[in-house]
Amino acid sequence: MRGMLSFQILWLLSKRPMNGQEICREIARRKGRGPTPGTIYPALKELRKRGLVRMERAGRETRYSLSERGREGLDKACRYFISAFGEILAEYGKFLEKGARISEGKSSP
Repeated sequence: MRGMLSFQILWLLSKRPMNGQEICREIARRKGRGPTPGTIYPALKELRKRGLVRMERAGRETRYSLSERGREGLDKACRYFISAFGEILAEYGKFLEKGARISEGKSSP
């Protein structure tokens, strides 16, 4: 899987099926700014083409959901992310904890 947008879409769809607008809103809520329709729909089309996402139409609404292959891809991407960035995030967490202790006067710099 390539790209953070694809990862975000799969992550959101692992929670529940959504339409494109809901996906955009959820990403915007987390990032402060969401993707445009010109970005989100081609990404969804590519994920469908690769068998990672299913599309269902009910009247005028189109909802997307995670396929079993998509769930496996998301699991693989999560494992990669943890192996690639886990150590960095752990060190950052220690840094933040130390900063909190210093600001509370519990430790010297």
